[in-house]
Amino acid sequence: MSGDETTPTGHPEGGGPMCLVTGASGYIGGRLVPELLDAGYRVRCLARTPRKLRDHPWYDRVEVVRGDVTDPDSVARAMRGVDVAYYLVHALGTGRGFEDTDRGAARVFAEQARRAGVGRLVYLGGLTPRAVPERELSPHLRSRAEVGRILLDSGVPTAVLRAAVIIGSGSASFEMLRYLTERLPVMVTPRWVHTRIQPIAVRDVLRLLTGCARLPREVNRTFDIGGPDVLTYLDMMRRYAAVAGLPPRLILPVPVLTPGLSSHWVGLVTPVPARIARPLTESLRHEVVCRENDIERYVPSPPGHPIGFDRAVALALRRIGEAQVTTRWSSASVPGAPSDPLPTDPDWAGGSLYTDVRERDTRAAPEALWDVIEGIGGENGWYSFPSAWAVRGLLDRLAGGVGLRRGRRDARRLRVGDSLDFWRVEEIERGRLLRLRAEMRLPGLAWLEMRVDDDGAGGVRYRQRALFHPHGLLGHLYWWSVSPFHAVVFGGMARNIVRAAERAAPAPRGRGATASAGPAPAEDLSVRTGSRRPPERS
Repeated sequence: MSGDETTPTGHPEGGGPMCLVTGASGYIGGRLVPELLDAGYRVRCLARTPRKLRDHPWYDRVEVVRGDVTDPDSVARAMRGVDVAYYLVHALGTGRGFEDTDRGAARVFAEQARRAGVGRLVYLGGLTPRAVPERELSPHLRSRAEVGRILLDSGVPTAVLRAAVIIGSGSASFEMLRYLTERLPVMVTPRWVHTRIQPIAVRDVLRLLTGCARLPREVNRTFDIGGPDVLTYLDMMRRYAAVAGLPPRLILPVPVLTPGLSSHWVGLVTPVPARIARPLTESLRHEVVCRENDIERYVPSPPGHPIGFDRAVALALRRIGEAQVTTRWSSASVPGAPSDPLPTDPDWAGGSLYTDVRERDTRAAPEALWDVIEGIGGENGWYSFPSAWAVRGLLDRLAGGVGLRRGRRDARRLRVGDSLDFWRVEEIERGRLLRLRAEMRLPGLAWLEMRVDDDGAGGVRYRQRALFHPHGLLGHLYWWSVSPFHAVVFGGMARNIVRAAERAAPAPRGRGATASAGPAPAEDLSVRTGSRRPPERS
């Protein structure tokens, strides 16, 4: 797909108004798209990396524009013929300069929407506390408020929805609450556990976002949105424990845990890294309770809505238990992570690319081998030297990285763009190839490929490649310092993946020479380092 055109990826259904959704690879955007489609709207997505949307079940029903909200040209292309534009992107956890990034992107979006004659903008921001000067807000809440003002002043009718804690399977706020409560029966907690909060179920957020597409043109304002319960964080943890069937938690608030210290504590206990936990904990310093419920006049609640806290938790836990988590907080890419796929010729001409290749023939059926590959990571682990993976994950978290605790969105199925511990799924050829791109802190770029090769005559081979492109001298030193451990880590991984597949479902007799009874074939090991030729095309 070229980078300078709108690319239809299917045939958008119906003849309803056209909605543009930014952030479709993120937590809210990925769930809003099917809601809009089911409501009869046509949908177009603006995405920096369109292939991340490829495995979503709604992909063939939408149009995609490759681009970035900071680029006026790509935003202008995306705005053509749009009736309602949803702004669902932000720079959460992107470090210094995020306020400038948010401000610049919002201005581009507002200006291009006005020029294109878009009928309405819809933005999901953060609920701000009462009677607190904006200068005293956390930097992230302050930035959300500024983005809302920019869109409201655009000259395009705008609805800014302001929410506090969103309760839903896979949300960062819910994951933080869930893991703190489940993993710590006794907790020493910061003072913000006594802050009053008005949480809202993700189902209500999506319902209100969808309903905003029908607002009258004269509506140009903010709306506070929340559920029916106003609780402290302490209440939320205790009620979560009750809904989840856990014993009562002993919670001891202390005054010494600042938001910064709290974020590191949250980062060690939960899958949410400190760089994301910090803005979440900072936003809990002040009371965040709705000051009005005016949205009800325009988008009335159906019976059973808004959903209460206990039911929202029960629904989220049920989705997790049924492996029906459609998007997670980690769906969005790690800031600064490369978005381009594994390069091929001529990009690597003259460049250094270290590779570690492991190959093993197997008696397993190719389907069984693929099942093991696609189920890797998360609770299943990485099939070799668990303590080494755990230490690497801990070191990554201490360095500010994502670590291993992100786990998986689904225990059995992966899709392009999924986070997988400290990897990101870059490519899947179902039944044949899984390619992961590293998102741990590294002095270079790294990939891990796992492949099933079936020669059609009954021979099955597992092929595994680790690839590393070093950045500078430090990158080269890093590779040579860890390469002595590759035989244990990567060699053991290849061996144990094959064994797991053979235990699960060996191929029937007669599938070529490798189907005969007897010991597993010896490992065919080929390790190449410092290679200057490009990797083979997949």
